[in-house]
Amino acid sequence: MSNRLNQVIVDYGKARIDTYRKIYRAIKRYDRIVIFRHIKPDFDAFGSQLGLAQFIKDNFPNKEVHVVGDNHVSFTGRIYPEMEELSNEFFKDRNFLAIVLDVGDHHRIADPRYKNAKYIVKIDHHPCRAEITKKCALVDLDISAASELVADVILNWKGTTLSKEAAKWLYTGIVGDSGRFMYSSTNQHTFAVAEELIKTGININEIYQVMYEKGINNLYVTAYILNSFKLSEHGVAYYVMSDETQKKLNITSELGKENINLFSNIRGINVWCSFSEDVAAKEPTWWVSIRSKKKDISGIAAKWHGGGHAQASGARISGLHELDALIKDLDDLFVEEN
Repeated sequence: MSNRLNQVIVDYGKARIDTYRKIYRAIKRYDRIVIFRHIKPDFDAFGSQLGLAQFIKDNFPNKEVHVVGDNHVSFTGRIYPEMEELSNEFFKDRNFLAIVLDVGDHHRIADPRYKNAKYIVKIDHHPCRAEITKKCALVDLDISAASELVADVILNWKGTTLSKEAAKWLYTGIVGDSGRFMYSSTNQHTFAVAEELIKTGININEIYQVMYEKGINNLYVTAYILNSFKLSEHGVAYYVMSDETQKKLNITSELGKENINLFSNIRGINVWCSFSEDVAAKEPTWWVSIRSKKKDISGIAAKWHGGGHAQASGARISGLHELDALIKDLDDLFVEEN
């Protein structure tokens, strides 16, 4: 496999290449590898995790490779396989490598037992408050998806091969986190990586069909959103999915945000959000998904117990009594434009 991506598109410099080599050495060194990612997984969390796991299995068949974390109410079974359930007994032997993907902060890692690992590698594209590992962290905030960064690591590893199966998983992650190549984080490198993945023979039409296919019930959810959404003075659109509403629509809190991009190409809407109540959480919780056309909303998401990217972030409020304040914070971003 060539390393033309770095040669042609980006000169990463010695520090970046040294980190790649650390990752290669760690994977070679450990016979037991567990791959972790964030809670409430999205396309990129699953895609980067399963893509890297498949790559390691293909090139190092004698290694024991596991993927752990919570399943997704819609993606699991339809797009991605179920996650493994490893016993506490497995983690008592600390002689394993933990690879943490697509998560900036330790409190969002789906399985805290990554801490038991003898060595930890992190590959991510999110800003973080405190680094998960100081030994081997590969973080690039300009990359559209963790799957893109994982693919770059793989594509620059001489003497290895990238299978069609691994490429498929990585491609779903890139497509999901780049908004089908529409977000501002998409650049020349994103398309170059996608090209290399497509060269393996993956069928992108089949991938898109599986990723974005919806059931008839989704029409009723869409109808509810279009009839109940609110719009602030300066173009912040939002809708609310209470637990009662979710039950009426026969959806879960995780599915409450799946229609958020209904507002993505509407003139006059600058930011769009979904608020989904989660009665299963340990404390009063409403999950907030936030998307933006141009302005960076990650700082506001961080203020509201979340974080993410400039145009795609998540947050959390304890109840609807905080909704107006969060919307005002977003609305204030556009006061000078009106």
